[in-house]
Amino acid sequence: MIPSLLVAALPLFLAAFAGVTEATACNATSPCPSSAPCCSEFGFCGTGAFCLGGCNPFASKALDSCRPEPLCKDSTFTFTDQSRILSNYTLFDGNSSKYDWVIDKGSIQNNNGAVAVILTETNGGTRLSSTRYVHYGTITATLKTGRWGGVVTAFITMSDIKDEIDWEFPGSTTTQAQSNFFWQGIIPTDKTNGATHNGLSDTYSNFHDYTIDWQPDTLTFSIDGKAVRTVKKSDTVDSNGVAHYPTTPSRVQLSIWPAGIAGTAPGTVTWAGGMINWADADYKAAGQFYALVKSVTIKCTNAQPVSASSNITSYVYGGNRSDATPKIIYSNRTTLLNAAGRIAPVAGSFDSVVLGLGLGVVLGLNAFLL
Repeated sequence: MIPSLLVAALPLFLAAFAGVTEATACNATSPCPSSAPCCSEFGFCGTGAFCLGGCNPFASKALDSCRPEPLCKDSTFTFTDQSRILSNYTLFDGNSSKYDWVIDKGSIQNNNGAVAVILTETNGGTRLSSTRYVHYGTITATLKTGRWGGVVTAFITMSDIKDEIDWEFPGSTTTQAQSNFFWQGIIPTDKTNGATHNGLSDTYSNFHDYTIDWQPDTLTFSIDGKAVRTVKKSDTVDSNGVAHYPTTPSRVQLSIWPAGIAGTAPGTVTWAGGMINWADADYKAAGQFYALVKSVTIKCTNAQPVSASSNITSYVYGGNRSDATPKIIYSNRTTLLNAAGRIAPVAGSFDSVVLGLGLGVVLGLNAFLL
């Protein structure tokens, strides 16, 4: 997730759940208690919405404390009708058949059929998250970025254990895009997984198609239908035989966030194009900075076992917390918050390497390492 956005959202997040959370911090070595079993993406224990998108199963009371993740579905979202975007994610109950997206923070507007994600000096930015997860697939976002120093536009996938794939657009640079990926929030110390792609026509004035083609063995980044980078899973294997490659179901996220503000690491501010100028003529005229998303298309990869029945609804994490290679299981468990019962997984599982949890990924530092 985008840390600056998370930090700005945290006080509101905790206030919204006053009386629900014990404000107990959680991580892989200090999981949540029974009274507040779900570890949210903010790293605090609670119930209710804490158990939905972003809930970390390995920092929660048990692997099944988090609600099952809604199954991927081939979809195209044009945003001309925004009725399936829930503006208050605290009201989301896990029903992905009712809502396609939730606003985790900030606000949106309709801009000639595109959705505008808004940044103001007081709102800390805006993030949209899909209600369904993708476990391998091809995701394309058609968007226009911001053009202001310190303001970052992002289109990413993010799993509940911080597997992450990024398209990022920092600050005032409107002729390039940056691709990156992370394994469980771990920032590489000896290299970067990022790359810069130059030569684009003005990304603020023109819509471009940015594609993440995420498959079990390869990850390909494309712009306007042309592949600009391919990563092989086999090339990410470390000396212990562990692939540092995203393998866990992920939400699609679209955001705009303020990197150029007080308290941000100097390297991040430089990467983003400097401190934000809140006196910028664009900001004064509109009262906000923004990025526009015209559409998102998701084509799911059919990674489920051939023997699985047709009534699967969700992904769940299997095995034990201590397993070196926990499983992603295709399940018929309900994703709804208030639904009871643990239902057996459906016919088989899809293994994914889940080692060495790294919580609290800092995208600002990630960007600095590009």
